[in-house]
Amino acid sequence: MTPACAFSSTPPPPKGLESVAMKEIQERLTRKFALVSMAILFILVFPMASRFVLLPAVEAQTPHRKSVPPKAAPNPVKEVPRPFRVGETLNYRVSWAAFSSAASVQVSVPEKRNLFSWPTWHFRASIHTVSPVHSLFAIDDEFDSYTDRVTLESHQYETYLNELGRKQDQVLHLVPSGQTLRAPGPVIVVLPGTRDPLGAFYSLRSVDWQRAPELRAPIYDGRDIYNMTAKIEAAGDAVVVPAGGFSAARISVHLAQNGKEVPIRFIIWLANDAARTPVQIQAELPFGSVRAGLNSASQ
Repeated sequence: MTPACAFSSTPPPPKGLESVAMKEIQERLTRKFALVSMAILFILVFPMASRFVLLPAVEAQTPHRKSVPPKAAPNPVKEVPRPFRVGETLNYRVSWAAFSSAASVQVSVPEKRNLFSWPTWHFRASIHTVSPVHSLFAIDDEFDSYTDRVTLESHQYETYLNELGRKQDQVLHLVPSGQTLRAPGPVIVVLPGTRDPLGAFYSLRSVDWQRAPELRAPIYDGRDIYNMTAKIEAAGDAVVVPAGGFSAARISVHLAQNGKEVPIRFIIWLANDAARTPVQIQAELPFGSVRAGLNSASQ
């Protein structure tokens, strides 16, 4: 009879292989959460027509870098009042899959600034994973948008990514086709009305949804162009988030690229208050649901 201690078993993998496997798992999870981060940003960022005017649908167009010869500057247009103001800060708690508190998101309006003679809003967003998620894949990203105070088009979009110890920064100068070149160096020529994700979040809040129940506009996220359609689904949902209970308009947002719809559903709830405060944001992703609830607001 063979003694119990003689039974063979599969030997454990070498420590080096264990390290490689763990690294692959971490990288896979990080890629997933990077997509979650972008989803959060898109949810926090829906574009609509500037000055409450519906933009026509546009086909996706790949931006390109080039030098644009200067043209005569357009006549100045009176600045339109907005429901947000300098100093506003909104904090969100993000849940994802089994994690009830996976990340924190903060969006703010640090200042108004003249950027290369354009009057702009300066918007900022930061996304940080929190414990225990942060110990699995650390993500500490920041995004800055310089959005035209009149047209709500994006003039400059900055991303500062710090994901699993890898850092990548970029500063993008966007110029709508036919407009004057003002930023130094190469620029990215985009369709008129193009928003970056963060600037689009604030421009969505400028919409009078009673007058514009469906809105369309292009978005450039630093790499790809999307056609975005936003529709109001309900005028007075009851929403409860960490910051309290609200009556809010429910807005659904769909993305399309090259004529094909992106298989992600976005919903944002805008409070029925003067600031149209975004109180809850949700995305249905192929690998789980992501939800951001307003935690606190300073206005």
